[in-house]
Amino acid sequence: MRALTDYRAEFPILSETTYLANHTLGAMPRKAAERLAEYATMWAERGIRSWAEGWWETPMRVGDQIGRIIGAPPGSTVMHQNVAIAEAIALSCFRPVDPARNRVVFERGNFPSVRYLYQAQPDLEVEVCEDDAEIVERIDERTLLVPISHVIFKQAEIQDVESIVRRAHEVGAHVILDCYQSAGIVPLDVTDLAVDFAVGGSVKWLCGGPGNGWLYVRPDLAERLEPTYTGWQAHERPFGFEEEMEYAAGATRFLTGTPNPAAHYAGTAGYDLIEEVGVSRIRENSLSQTQLLIDLADAAGFDVLSPRDPARRGGSVTIAVPEAAAVYAELETRGTLGDFRPGAGIRLGPHFFNTNDEIEHAVSQIIEIVETGAYARHIGIAAAH
Repeated sequence: MRALTDYRAEFPILSETTYLANHTLGAMPRKAAERLAEYATMWAERGIRSWAEGWWETPMRVGDQIGRIIGAPPGSTVMHQNVAIAEAIALSCFRPVDPARNRVVFERGNFPSVRYLYQAQPDLEVEVCEDDAEIVERIDERTLLVPISHVIFKQAEIQDVESIVRRAHEVGAHVILDCYQSAGIVPLDVTDLAVDFAVGGSVKWLCGGPGNGWLYVRPDLAERLEPTYTGWQAHERPFGFEEEMEYAAGATRFLTGTPNPAAHYAGTAGYDLIEEVGVSRIRENSLSQTQLLIDLADAAGFDVLSPRDPARRGGSVTIAVPEAAAVYAELETRGTLGDFRPGAGIRLGPHFFNTNDEIEHAVSQIIEIVETGAYARHIGIAAAH
C-alpha cells in the first residue's frame, strides 16, 4: 500500500502551492492532462467514429465508476454537466405537480444553486428549515421533495440523513441527497441510506474537474419514473431518430442531450485515485487533519465554525477571523490556497495528499497576517469581490 504522501507526485500544483482548497476545487491529477490528450487524439484521428468507439457511452461508463465510490449498483448513476441540471431532471419526474403535494423542504444552508432552482418554480411551496431536526419536523403528507445536502458547504456539517429519509418515506415524499461535499471524503452508501436520488459533482473531493456532475436514481424508481426534462440520449433507440419518446431502461432514461466526453475523460483520473486510496482511508486521514486545524485555530484564539464532533464534521474547517475576506486575499498572495465565503470565514480543506506541515504553515500564515495587519491593503478590494 502506497503511503499517502507518495500521491503528492500525482498533483502538479503541490510543487509550488500550499493547496488546501480541495473542498472548492480539488487539485488536478497529473493524468487528467493525459486523458484529455487521449480524447483530443480520438477527435483528431478517429473523427465521427469516436462516438461509437467510446464517447457516446461515457455518461453511463463513468457514471458506474462514480457509483462504485458512492455505493450505487451498476447502471444507476449517470453523468451530467452539474448539480442544477441533475436536480432539475429529478424534479421533472413529478410534473405536473399535484397541488395537494407541492411542498419542498430543505435546510437554510443548502447550496444556493439548489435553492434557486426550487424557489424559481411557481407551482412549488418551499419550506426553509434551520437544521436537519427541523426538516424532519416539517415533512408531512403535503411534501413532494426533500432536496438536502449531505454536508453543508459553509460549515462542513454532516446532516442526519437517515432520520430525514425515514420521515420522508413515511409520508411518501422523495429525498434528493446532494453529495457534492461528501463524495470522495466522507464514506457514503446511497443504497444503505435508501435515498431516492443522489446528485453531486467532481469539482471538489473527487478531483474530477468541472463539467462532471452526476445523478443517481434508486433502481426501482428508475424503471417507472419518466423525466420530462429529457433529450435524445434518454431514448431507447437514440440513433433511430424517432418522432416520439420511448424511454431507455434504468438511469439512462435520465440523460438529456449530447454528452460531454472531454470532461468525462478528464474526470476519470481523479476517480481512479479515489478508488485506489479508498474513501475510508481518506476519511481517517481527513479527521486527523481537520482536528489539527481546529486545535491550531483554538490555540490562536480564532473561532471555529465547523463541527467539533468528528461524526458531524465533513472534510473542511471554517475559521472566523477579523476581516476574513482581506486576510484570505493576503493569504492567497503568499501561495496558500483555501477560500473565503461570506457569512462564514476562511475555509481550509486538506485532502489525502496534504501534509500536516502544510496545515501548520497555513494557520501560521493566517496568524501572522492578522497580527501584523498585512491584510489592510486588501480591505477595499476584498469588499468589492
